[in-house]
This record gives sequence, structure tokens and C-alpha cells, in this order.
Amino acid sequence: MAIYNLGSINADNVYRVPHLVAPGETLAATALTRGLGGKGANMSVAAARAAARVVHIGAVGSDGRWASDRLMEYGVDTRHIAQVSAPTGHANICVDAAGENAIVLFAGANHAVDDGMIGAALAEASAGDIFVTQNETNGQPYAAQTAQGLGLRVVYAAAPFDAGAVRTVLPFLDLLVLNEVEAAQLTAETGSNLDEMAVADIVVTMGAKGCRWMSQDAGVQDFPALEVTPVDTTGAGDTFTGYLIAGLDRGMPMAQAIDLATQAAALMVTRVGTADVIPDLKEIQDQRLG
Repeated sequence: MAIYNLGSINADNVYRVPHLVAPGETLAATALTRGLGGKGANMSVAAARAAARVVHIGAVGSDGRWASDRLMEYGVDTRHIAQVSAPTGHANICVDAAGENAIVLFAGANHAVDDGMIGAALAEASAGDIFVTQNETNGQPYAAQTAQGLGLRVVYAAAPFDAGAVRTVLPFLDLLVLNEVEAAQLTAETGSNLDEMAVADIVVTMGAKGCRWMSQDAGVQDFPALEVTPVDTTGAGDTFTGYLIAGLDRGMPMAQAIDLATQAAALMVTRVGTADVIPDLKEIQDQRLG
């Protein structure tokens, strides 16, 4: 099987700061690193490192070939990453001493993906494959509808959160993944509880409280978090989602896939960085927590 990911590709500029900046404040960073990021790229790397076959659908500018090359080095199929005239997307990320972060995004080439690019990639997919997307590119409704029509399992990671974006893809979803804040925003915007939405499976991540799986077939199950000392939470949610869908792609039951994803995310928050430091499956097996 395979995972097709319509996802963002960013250059991540990570600034270490004493605390997250306040309005009107000028703050000196203590360090700067640059690496591969974007929610889409992070999920592709995570799924590939979890031993899944991953096809990434996206775009970079002429300044972003290094990002496409890096994805290929990590085992991602990059044939459907286009080079466009817009600059490569980037994120300026501030990380404080407690590992919390604040992020400013510039979409760039991520918003230059067109339906032709998406259709060409999904034409290679087979029924039973997984399609995943997030809210950092354009083309999500077309891609989700097309993937559903081809018999793919459609997954949406609802970040950065926008209620309108969720509504456009909701009719096509088999799995919705969102964090606790996003879940509260979605219920407030729609006036419906999550268990009233016509999605077979919903997974809500809750940080140190673990996560909740809401299934139309299996009911509601809570999963505890693993106790670790975080140094950087950037990319942890993307790592969780990438490992989750990789587990499902390998035929794992949802509960087993959530356990694997929880292990990966817990190890991820003990590292500084994003896509470049996502753990691989052997590391998780060797350093199993809990």
C-alpha cells in the first residue's frame, strides 16, 4: 500500500529564545538553525521513517530544491513535487527554554499547487491507499474528493485550523486528526459535538494528557501520554500523525497505531528540530518508552 500526502514544504528557521516574545518586545535569540519543515513534509518524513511508502504532492521554488532532495534522502517519493516560480514556503519558529514554540508561516510555493499536479499524482494510487492533507496548501477539497472517488482512505490533519477549510473536506473524510484546541474551535464554529460529525474516526491529541479516539464503531477510548522531559514540541503533532497513518497503512488496528504514534511523538519532543530529527522505527523499538 502507499500514502499520498498533499502537503506543505517549508524551510524552518528555528530561533532559540529565553521566552516567547510579547507584543512590542524586541528579543535577542541565542541560536539559529535552518532545516526542513512544513506540516506536510514533516508527516511525509514521519510516515517514511515508520516504514511506509510515501508519495509527496507539493511544490517548491527555485530556492527549494534542497528541500525536495532532503525528502528523497529520507525515503519519500518526490516525483510529484513541482518547481514553481513562487519562493519556497518558510516558517520562523521561536522555541523557549521550556520547549514551547510560536510560529510565523509564509506559504509561498505551497499555494501554487494546482489540480493538474494533484490529479497526476493520484492517478497512480490504488483503492485502499491512504490520502492525507493539511491546511497549508491549496487544492484540498479537489484532492479529498478525488481520493475518495478512487477508493482511498482520506485523512485530514486540521492545522493550521480554519473552520471553513474543515467544512469543505468533511464530507470526504474517513479520519480527522486535530489537537484539543482545534477540536474546541471546530465544535464552537459548527455547533456540533465531534461525535455528531459524519467521520468514521476522529483522533484528538491532548499533549501531556495523551489522546482520545472517537470511533463510530468502537466508541470513545482514551490513551495516556508518556512521561518525558520536552525540549522542543515543534513537529510533535506531525510526527504523531505520520506514524499513525503509517501504522494504519501497514494494517495495524487503530489502538496499536495510536500506541506507535504516541511513542514516536514522545521521543520527538526530546529533540530540537523538525523533519530532520524525526525518529525512525528502529529508534522507537530500541528506546521504547513507558
